[in-house]
Amino acid sequence: MIKNKLKLLFVAQDKYPPSRVDVSVLFHEKMISRGHKIDWLLQSEETIERSSVVKWGKSNVYLGETDNGESFVSRLKKNIFRFLNDTRLLNLVKKNNYDFIIIKDVFFAALLAIIASRLYKVRLIYWLSYPFPEAYYLAAKEGTARYPFLYLIRSYITKFLLYNIILKIYHHTFVQSEQMKKDIAAEGIAAEKMTSVPMGVSINRVPFFGYNRKEVAQNNEKIILYLGTLDRTRRLEFVIRAFSLLLKQFRNARLIFVGGGEDVSDDLFLKNEAKTLGLEDSISFTGKLPQEDAWRYVKNSDVCVSPYFPTPILNSTSPTKMIEYMAMGKAVVANDHPEQSAVLSESKAGICVSYDEKAFADAILYLFNHPEEAQDMGIRGRKYVEQHRCYDRIADMVETKLLRI
Repeated sequence: MIKNKLKLLFVAQDKYPPSRVDVSVLFHEKMISRGHKIDWLLQSEETIERSSVVKWGKSNVYLGETDNGESFVSRLKKNIFRFLNDTRLLNLVKKNNYDFIIIKDVFFAALLAIIASRLYKVRLIYWLSYPFPEAYYLAAKEGTARYPFLYLIRSYITKFLLYNIILKIYHHTFVQSEQMKKDIAAEGIAAEKMTSVPMGVSINRVPFFGYNRKEVAQNNEKIILYLGTLDRTRRLEFVIRAFSLLLKQFRNARLIFVGGGEDVSDDLFLKNEAKTLGLEDSISFTGKLPQEDAWRYVKNSDVCVSPYFPTPILNSTSPTKMIEYMAMGKAVVANDHPEQSAVLSESKAGICVSYDEKAFADAILYLFNHPEEAQDMGIRGRKYVEQHRCYDRIADMVETKLLRI
């Protein structure tokens, strides 16, 4: 007889309270609403004096302290605090009859979970949302990491642990995309031990704007919007250069970046790029905003852009921003990327072009000049998300897989 209600211990890199929807919506809301029980082992986002246990809805969160300073010592202390909190895993598994330990994007706790699995006969699931070892290596080689040598060491260690121990021992792995599944299979991990779970949205929470509800901007400007992180690895100067080409053909336009980088230097780099090209009066930076404030900017945009620098690291991701744009009824301009290309081909919700500044600018200009077609794209995008990328559908898939395992 297959058990239909599960008890899970979920350990994640995400801080508490988690902001990523694959944690806060998919598991905390959707899985718990189906009667499954989840305990959480997380590090606090805010500074707390000692580890504690707090309630998060119906769940217990075993919360670890942190240090939010920017110095090397503070970062070291933050990692030590995470390490100490992760050691609570063994006692939790001993005391509770979990069906699964789910480890998301952390490595030390993943090793502890292997010990717990052997001792207490609990199944192991790994959730990999990003190719971290490869990203650490790239950041070290390109000099974008604050401590390149440490990142290089981190890359070698995490790559060995992930591909030679963790993913080979764990019962199953959830990955972010079909491309990530192919990349990991090339490292020697059996494809049948992996399931790709793309990013989605909580469709009932995301407002549908379409194009008829756009408020007229000052001087009837056409608005291009980017929503998301401004991290240097995203190479968003590409968008600024494409925008400079667009302005040669369409002067009455504005580019708005909604979001911020992990480091203040990320934002500053893009602002300097805009200044160098003489575009500082035509480009706005909002910084990080609450979700509903960010959505108001989306509402008043004409075209939303989703650029992805073509590297193996970003090619394996599942872009959230494009799905959010589509859910809100906005036409999208994106570049070739395994998942973006597939979604736009299936949904007809935007234009996908090569990673070329002129091609990107031309696609935006086309949508400016064909607003009715852009509106139809927005409507098709919303329908596609409702059918394929809402978290009710994604939760069905994850729940079915866990119950089968």
